[in-house]
Amino acid sequence: MTPMFKTKNKLLRSRNRLIGTALVGCSVFALTACSSDSKSDESKPSSKPTKAEKVQPSKSADPQEVEKTAVLAAYQHMQDERLKAYGKASERGTQLQKYATLDALGQFRLAMLDMKKAGTVVKGALGHSDTTATIRSGTKPPSASVSDCVDLSQWKTWDTKANKEIPMPSAQPQRYRATAELEKWKDGWIVTTYVPHGNQEC
Repeated sequence: MTPMFKTKNKLLRSRNRLIGTALVGCSVFALTACSSDSKSDESKPSSKPTKAEKVQPSKSADPQEVEKTAVLAAYQHMQDERLKAYGKASERGTQLQKYATLDALGQFRLAMLDMKKAGTVVKGALGHSDTTATIRSGTKPPSASVSDCVDLSQWKTWDTKANKEIPMPSAQPQRYRATAELEKWKDGWIVTTYVPHGNQEC
């Protein structure tokens, strides 16, 4: 096999592994504007809450919902840090270890090792929708699971040597289900396992 075909095969293997572990979160903010008489607006009292009102916790907050919010935040942080690491094929300078255990990190590090060998990085973003958390009761340590629909439409595997994008395989779904398991440790929730289900479109 010639060096040209070896390089091509490495790129394809790296691409497939990245797609198998793809899964970073991205938010879209919409700004709306409307015109009105400025003098009329100035005469109206502001209805915006003060800073103190914004940060004041609700006394009636459901503890279960509070934990779900914390779980989803930890999961999103993991995704954000993973994308940073994939963007340079290295976890150095990221907080990936803060949000993922060694088991989950092993999976991500293997993907980055393949990226380094093939000379690829990830650009763009990973979309998320229909993301839900389920808290398990009575487990020690406390545990939870997350179900997420990931979107690869903005995910790009980049060939750093040729300085071009590697096309996604035609059979690869743009959106598919991914799941994660988390545990609550001393410093908060942390991802213990992450599984992309490429055959489960969503």
